[in-house]
Amino acid sequence: MYAIVETGGKQYKVNEGSIITVEKLPAEVGEEVVLDRVLMVCGEECQVGSPVVEGAKVKAKVLQHGKGKKILVFKYKPKKNYRKRQGHRQPFTRLLIESIEA
Repeated sequence: MYAIVETGGKQYKVNEGSIITVEKLPAEVGEEVVLDRVLMVCGEECQVGSPVVEGAKVKAKVLQHGKGKKILVFKYKPKKNYRKRQGHRQPFTRLLIESIEA
């Protein structure tokens, strides 16, 4: 059984026991979160929502919070002596999918 959930403006395909990395969620490490924006649930037969499947939810446990790899943003304008270098690390939350309820 698998499901497609939406969180942080992105969609993820999840199975029970899988670990996913999502945009940072306001939850403590070890806490259980419920992802209720379930777009599709597929087991013996598939249920596709419009836009979400009614009554479906995915329970997950927060494993850790962290920051991703650093990316460098470099802005440059020719002939104007304008150069700007900026770094960014995106915060994330790592989740362990415990159960899928449809």
